[in-house]
Amino acid sequence: MGDPAIDWAAINADPRFRELHRRKMRFLGFLVAASAIYYFMLPIGAAYFPEIFRVRVAGAVNAGLLFALSEFVFACGVAVLYARRAGRDFDRLAGALADEAAARTHAGAGRDA
Repeated sequence: MGDPAIDWAAINADPRFRELHRRKMRFLGFLVAASAIYYFMLPIGAAYFPEIFRVRVAGAVNAGLLFALSEFVFACGVAVLYARRAGRDFDRLAGALADEAAARTHAGAGRDA
């Protein structure tokens, strides 16, 4: 379960880690809620607004089919949005915290030798 020499309690107690965790969970909560709403729009729309879903767009392709396929586009958009946000905000702070933890671990190991 990781390097036992790393002081996980100290990392967890660090206010920067707590802020990182809070911001990340808030962002992920938003993404999960948006995804769930978009996902459930398909069965709800098909059940309560079937006339909209039956509108023919081209040949056998109707609005319902296009909406169903748009779920894949939406999921890819969520993934891209998360990757950009993580790369810009979350990964940078997590990397700094990990570097500091590693430096403390190596400094402690040097004293023990």
